Amino acid sequence: MRDWFDTLDARERIFVVGGAVVVVLALLYAFIWAPLDKGHKALEASVATWERSLAELRPLKGLQPSSAGSNPAPRGGTQQTPVVIVDQTLRARGLDRSLQRSQPTTSNGIRVEFEDVAFDDLVLWLDDLSAQYAMHVSSGSFSAASRAGPGRINATMTLERAL
Repeated sequence: MRDWFDTLDARERIFVVGGAVVVVLALLYAFIWAPLDKGHKALEASVATWERSLAELRPLKGLQPSSAGSNPAPRGGTQQTPVVIVDQTLRARGLDRSLQRSQPTTSNGIRVEFEDVAFDDLVLWLDDLSAQYAMHVSSGSFSAASRAGPGRINATMTLERAL
């Protein structure tokens, strides 16, 4: 290779060296710079997504119970039946339109079925039941609502009040 290069004229040598430099730069770009840049852009998009999610969750920080891990005592309605409690709290949250069926299971339990209910609203309702009436989900099943938009589900749960 060296002998071939030495037989070239000065102009040809400059042309060959310039071509070699261009090829080396193209290879460096294709195999080193471009993958690193692609990874950087993906990380940048991921950070932006996490920042948006964090901004959406910040307002919910105030809803967090101050004493994590402890069971709050029921505030009211300890004499009311689960049917009455569920009916009142569903109406207060506006979820009564999504309720398909409710039936008592025990003196302290009730089974409820929802169709096409907003998941966020359902979770807030369950938190209300837990905080105010010491009612918790003992069993449940959730599935995506087939004809509804995002965030809407079908749910069947058995709720029981802790004594």
